[in-house]
Amino acid sequence: MDDLAIGVDTGGTFTDLVLHDPSTGRRTIHKLPTTPDDPASGILDGVAALLSDAERPPEAITLLVHGTTLATNAILQRRYAKTGMLTTTGFRDVLEIGRQRRPSFYNLDVSKPVPPATRDCIIEIGGRLDETGSEVAPLDEEAVRQSVAALKNADVVSVAICFMHAYANPNHEARAEAIVREIWPDAYICTSVEVLREFREFERFASTAVNASLLPVIDAYLERLQAELKASGLAAPPLVMQSNGGAVSIATVRKAPINTFFSGPAGGVIAAANLGREADAPNLISFDMGGTSTDVSLIREGGASKRNLLEMAGFPVRVSALDIHTIGAGGGSIAWVDPGGLLKVGPQSAGADPGPALYGRGGTKATVTDANVFLGRLSGASLIGGAMTIFPEKSAAAVTALGERAGLDPVAAAAGILEIVNVNMMGAVRVVSIERGEDPRDYALAAFGGAGPLHAADVAREIGIGHVIVPPRPGLLSAIGLLDADRRGDFSVTRLVTASVENLPALQEGSEVLSERGEAWRVGEALDAKTLVAEWGVDLRYFGQAFELTLPLENGRFDATVLRDLIAEFHQRHKSLNGYTMPDHPVEIVTLRLGLSAVRPASEKEEGAPAATPVDIAIETHRNVWFPATGFVRTPIYDRARLGSGHRFAGPAIVEQTDSTTVVPPDALVTVDARGNLLIELGAGA
Repeated sequence: MDDLAIGVDTGGTFTDLVLHDPSTGRRTIHKLPTTPDDPASGILDGVAALLSDAERPPEAITLLVHGTTLATNAILQRRYAKTGMLTTTGFRDVLEIGRQRRPSFYNLDVSKPVPPATRDCIIEIGGRLDETGSEVAPLDEEAVRQSVAALKNADVVSVAICFMHAYANPNHEARAEAIVREIWPDAYICTSVEVLREFREFERFASTAVNASLLPVIDAYLERLQAELKASGLAAPPLVMQSNGGAVSIATVRKAPINTFFSGPAGGVIAAANLGREADAPNLISFDMGGTSTDVSLIREGGASKRNLLEMAGFPVRVSALDIHTIGAGGGSIAWVDPGGLLKVGPQSAGADPGPALYGRGGTKATVTDANVFLGRLSGASLIGGAMTIFPEKSAAAVTALGERAGLDPVAAAAGILEIVNVNMMGAVRVVSIERGEDPRDYALAAFGGAGPLHAADVAREIGIGHVIVPPRPGLLSAIGLLDADRRGDFSVTRLVTASVENLPALQEGSEVLSERGEAWRVGEALDAKTLVAEWGVDLRYFGQAFELTLPLENGRFDATVLRDLIAEFHQRHKSLNGYTMPDHPVEIVTLRLGLSAVRPASEKEEGAPAATPVDIAIETHRNVWFPATGFVRTPIYDRARLGSGHRFAGPAIVEQTDSTTVVPPDALVTVDARGNLLIELGAGA
């Protein structure tokens, strides 16, 4: 019986699909332009084409994992549902007030972000709990009933329920939800307890409102996708990648779409971590440059960094996520001239439609892709293996027109586009390395995405990295990573108490709450309890601090010895990170955490074919290519498919393949390793 798996990564410009046969390690790939107006349609067409290419029936597929940018795009473009909120009397303005933090100290024109639930759609409800969860005043159930009519009249589609101190006692939110569902069964509803059972009302309210606003958007999309995949013959229900690097069922995502903001990029980070282990380079900076954005992440000793707070459209969203930094720099990033005559690049993108001028779909503005084509670094004919009809002359016209506006000749304009976007991306690498206390010179740069290998060597040189790794299928690495994703759920609950013996009952009660939530998740995901690995953690801080450190907690159990050891470890960790400790100051336990994983074995990989011929056999042609150090120079163009394990060659060179193009600068040396990875050593060429 076949046991095939498909990974689908829907990006801003292209949709990438990979079919993996675990019995042979063989992969079949397919790449097609994303259909922004109807992403499900593009995926369905891609799956059909992929199965046709592989000559396999749909019933042979037992796993399909999908990475999507739909939630991210909906929030950034404000294409989410009109959302209402029910909240405690006196707290209607929490989303408007926010935190007294200025995103830019010297910009007087910063626009205040508009919350998903605006003030006119927020209704106050009587009833109150204190910080321990004890009831101060009963819930005003009649006010909840009356709120339904008001929200309907305001054309609200989705409702967020956010009451003060619900993290300590969910009863008021649960009762309000039951009332709204009884009166208004068609409404989309979520409670803050379901989304984020932690203190800090602004973050909890914002996260819940964002999640509620996405419920109708994601629900309609995933419902259609699941139904049509099933109708096409795929027996296995699809899974969706989350920001935390774990895949879950569609039913889970339909309740918590907030967990999918880094859905696609997370697959790339997982694959990059696997790549580092295979290439004996456990310390990596993943560099994923696509059509609309660049995503970078630090991988230390084989493990990806994580965080619990994202910012989406100006609002804090607390979710468990891989630590991925994203900037608006991709192949489709548009170059423009500001009022002062300075050349700028991005963050606006031409996207998939109309796309760069090269595509001939109506785009007339010069993009990063057009600059690469104009400078010979990218052959338009190599896009998707020549499957797209392209128009290099349109790239030349767009770059020339931009140069005229900037007062530059066309070559200088194109070179300026590349220099600016490279510096922007170097800044992103700096954020995840230098600004986190890591020296990038101790890391290799893992380049992937359709445009990553085009720019990786220049970005690495800018920040002092000496080694670049390009996997065999860089343009599809995120889709490949989806196939190696574990099943994972993350849960948290605030229990804000002093780390003392008298508070052990409250702490153990919090652990039991997490265990119950984890078990409910396991049942919903239909996972065998014997396959799950539990990771417990606890957030601690000094009394009076506003930030916490997370430490591991063995087995999720508390006793006097555990408390003593946690306090001692907290003092030590605080000193190593912040340079001081306060051993006589009270320590607070803030939030308990639980991560459950059903670990998926890494898929077997095909070994790279050994080099049976001289490397020159892989040279397909020569063309003039522009490099910063040389200007235009006659450069060999290598066919990646002809390169084998053990091949070595020096730059300058261009390596072309169906899904990406790699630029090798003049002073670099390339070695093809046993897995078929290109190992680029900068400063080692002739």
